[in-house]
Amino acid sequence: MKLEHIDEPRLRFQSGEHICPRRGITAYGAFDRSMGTRRTDVIVGSVGSATCNEALDRWVTRCASEIPGMENARQPNLRVMFPGMNLGHGFDATLKFSQDLARTIKTREVDEIVAIADRRTRVTKAIELYYEHIKFLAQNRPVDVVVCVMPEALFKVISTDERGPAEETLEASVEVASELNFRRALKARAMHLGKPLQLIRAASLESNKRGQQDDATKAWNFCTALYYKAGPRVPWKLQTDDRRPSSCAVGIAFYRSRDRQVLNTSLAQIFDELGNGLILRGTPVDMSRDDRTPHLSANQAYDLLTAALNEYRVALRAYPARIVVHKSSNFSADEIAGLTRAANDLRIDTVDLVTVMDSKLRLFREGNYPPYRGTRIAMDADRHILYTRGSVWYYQTYTGLYIPQPIELRIVRSEESPSFIAREILGLTKMNWNNTQFDGKYPVTLGCARKVGEIMKYLEDGDSPQIRYGFYM
Repeated sequence: MKLEHIDEPRLRFQSGEHICPRRGITAYGAFDRSMGTRRTDVIVGSVGSATCNEALDRWVTRCASEIPGMENARQPNLRVMFPGMNLGHGFDATLKFSQDLARTIKTREVDEIVAIADRRTRVTKAIELYYEHIKFLAQNRPVDVVVCVMPEALFKVISTDERGPAEETLEASVEVASELNFRRALKARAMHLGKPLQLIRAASLESNKRGQQDDATKAWNFCTALYYKAGPRVPWKLQTDDRRPSSCAVGIAFYRSRDRQVLNTSLAQIFDELGNGLILRGTPVDMSRDDRTPHLSANQAYDLLTAALNEYRVALRAYPARIVVHKSSNFSADEIAGLTRAANDLRIDTVDLVTVMDSKLRLFREGNYPPYRGTRIAMDADRHILYTRGSVWYYQTYTGLYIPQPIELRIVRSEESPSFIAREILGLTKMNWNNTQFDGKYPVTLGCARKVGEIMKYLEDGDSPQIRYGFYM
């Protein structure tokens, strides 16, 4: 058994590098600030009650100016001031919102939905109510993203508890709740309109509210998500060795239809280190009675990877020299054969196949804190334990509430070293623009694919899913 600590991967910004998205954007600016086609306005539409829309207006105005970090914070690197969403520094962009970009839900309409006894009917009515206003904004206003603010009375009767188990798991990518989920169903319903959505509970727009994140942290996550969703924009990218050949990462995950009768695949691909993503919906797969783990046939694996790489070529005008495929279950012989054949036919030089799964193993270190994020343990040549959640040296704490669960890496085939594979996966955990705290558990390849599946199950067979990840965040 061999133990190694991997240094925290660095991120690139416009004029410098840092390990922390918040510090990096503040000091060096968002990565895409130097791109010539970039717009500095993020035009925000809103759907909510009159009170909700006014609260959003106040919050957007507050986010335009500097918001100090938590006073006397014990972990100052975790509670960082927000520099303000304005021109000249940081994001070098502004959120544009006014009441002519807002659609008002009447109190009477909310009361009527709250009074409905059947929950499914309540949620369905709420989805249609918001959808009609989103549709108007998408078709009649020049909005980049639509914020849907939920009044507290409505939130309490249609929300779904999405906290799940104490520890986030990958199994949710297959077994998802059958209960109608407002957020996921609304995003699927409005997807064809071409405007990403941001759903917010009205209470979260209140400043310094007890039991919530501090205002600076809320502003970081809110503004970064809108900035990315309004894209194409790149807040940060991974630092890479320019001497190495081009590479892209692919994540394959599965999701069930809402009637639980059909098992489909969803694929979340990262074009390159910029994080430009491609979302594809795969074909239904069969589940063997002897093996309850879903697998692709050789032809399905071939078709899925070929389609993804062809889209990559359209975007970047060349195929990558290397691809790495992440999957949350073991690769079958048919999957290996299909993926390898697709890469060979497209003359991809290097194909790495890695299973990323939750580990039942736990490590303990002396003291009160868990192992450091970046700790890798080689069980043997092909099996490795990696702590992507754990104590973070930069934060001087462990940010979780429960004993962290490491992930297990099973290297099926690779031209790269295990240390490189683990370092690459650790870096991909930082490519989530929905959260500027950088100690995510899963690489975006699989975390993205799972979230995509949660929304895709609400699409009809004839619906065309959007290919940008911003529509699924």
